[in-house]
Amino acid sequence: MDKRWIISPAPDTQEVEKFSQMLSIEKPLAALLINRGIRTPEEAELFFNPDISKLHDPFLIKDMDKAVERLSRAIIDNEKILIYGDYDVDGTSAVALVYSFLKEIIGSDYKNYIEYYIPDRYLEGYGISDQSIEYCHANDFTLLISLDCGIKANDKVAFANSYGIDVIICDHHLEGDELPAAVAVLDPKRSGCPYPYKELSGCGVGFKLIQGYCKKYDLPDQLWLSKLDLVAISIASDIVAITGENRILAYFGLIIINRFPRVGIKSIIEQSGIKIHYPPTEQTIFNRVISITDLVFNVGPRINAAGRINTGRESVKLLICDDEDKSVDIGKNINTHNDTRRELDKKATGEAINEILSNDEFRDRKSIVLYNPTWNKGIIGIVASRIVEEFYRPTIILTKSTDGLITGSARSIKEFNIYNGIDHCADLLEHFGGHNYAAGLSLKEENLQAFIDKFEKFVSEQIQDETTLIPEIDVDMELDLTDITSHFMENLKRFAPFGPGNMAPVFLSRRLVEEGNARIVGEKHIKMRVCYRNKNCRPIDAIAFNQKENFDKVTSGEDFDMLYHVEENTWNNITSIQLNVKDIKRS
Repeated sequence: MDKRWIISPAPDTQEVEKFSQMLSIEKPLAALLINRGIRTPEEAELFFNPDISKLHDPFLIKDMDKAVERLSRAIIDNEKILIYGDYDVDGTSAVALVYSFLKEIIGSDYKNYIEYYIPDRYLEGYGISDQSIEYCHANDFTLLISLDCGIKANDKVAFANSYGIDVIICDHHLEGDELPAAVAVLDPKRSGCPYPYKELSGCGVGFKLIQGYCKKYDLPDQLWLSKLDLVAISIASDIVAITGENRILAYFGLIIINRFPRVGIKSIIEQSGIKIHYPPTEQTIFNRVISITDLVFNVGPRINAAGRINTGRESVKLLICDDEDKSVDIGKNINTHNDTRRELDKKATGEAINEILSNDEFRDRKSIVLYNPTWNKGIIGIVASRIVEEFYRPTIILTKSTDGLITGSARSIKEFNIYNGIDHCADLLEHFGGHNYAAGLSLKEENLQAFIDKFEKFVSEQIQDETTLIPEIDVDMELDLTDITSHFMENLKRFAPFGPGNMAPVFLSRRLVEEGNARIVGEKHIKMRVCYRNKNCRPIDAIAFNQKENFDKVTSGEDFDMLYHVEENTWNNITSIQLNVKDIKRS
């Protein structure tokens, strides 16, 4: 699919020159900082060297005082506490974080007072379930801490209250018309909450709860600092912004993962096939050790796979495990679930693509809604993401749920708020919730066609410009290949960790040629060396993943333009600079 290249305007050259000299960095990188809103040495210092002391006061979150007081009372009075979370990475990491913290606070007999609960994706669905509340009541729990869910669980919280069970909600999703009647609702996005940073993950909100508890009772900072590895995993896997406070949390979480990984995380890293040595040196902390990218593509999917295929309880069990041998066994089981998830994902994605290509009515639609009762509920979100990648349309993938309803996952394009689109169809739905770019929903089968029609009508009204349905690549700047040196690479690595709000920079170089040894590797990737035709320039290695269709462009002998990330590649213990190609066009 052709893509639009959206090139950021170049900042003022004099400002770039001045900033480059002040920071002693290359002018392209000074320009990159300016385009990302960093314009003073003080801002650059904080960006390059995140400071844990700059975390916001947890008591700026509305209801934090109530949450800490209620939790403290439960601990003092030896009440039983159920720690509840969603079955995805954000939810399970949040549960592992709060459980680990309370285990340390309560002491050796913690099992008598705390327990964790992850709902069954298929039998209970998303959010606080009736089954979990009945479980609380039957087992004498008097406090339920809900993590990464609950902001819209008004009926469930009322049900819990009817049994005398108090609820503390730690969520980061958008609120409904009315908040649940919980003891405390911690959510930076709730109206009237003065907390200055709104993009915390669900685990991040749970982290602020334990940080607030430690602050209130003057407990050692190490009690919350040691949990930042779990926060980093949630930030990466839930695709929240890595800006502001999240950048600090992710930065220090990665340091823990790379230097002192808990045995469960170490196990899943090893299962993913990443070869690392502990501990790495200070200089290699963001070199070939564990990065946000590794968490997104290797660690997160495996933790997620347990909830998709079996039960998210396995993920929590792994993340709180302190026995290395047991963690290896759990990690192997989870890796097997991930292999199963891949097979189901590949099959369903193939079926979805075939249905779209064989059905003419999709040609004129601006949205894609597909229903297949045989698709596995645990992988429909992944399938929706892959369909967006393939066709670049707001997409909803639906399947049959065990409760008789149709359940679905929605993913969107940058230009369309899919939560608003689903909310517009709320009269046809039983449940829904989510974000701008991802959401979940359920509906009765008799409402399916009406929903498809109403959703498509809304999308068509919102997306008037057809070019909106051509995917974009945001380009940070044009770069001369001769600017790419080892010193440039070292300074570029200081921009990490990368993620939403601070994506790995995309550079553009024009009128390149391939030196003559381009080849296809792995059936669909292009391996090559690029340089300029009539310019003194040493060729640089480049890899274009999944771009076999561009092979003729680089081997025709004609000049071409290329978008790429500048990265390091280690092979046979030798590290060199490599360009990770995002797109290629003829010059």
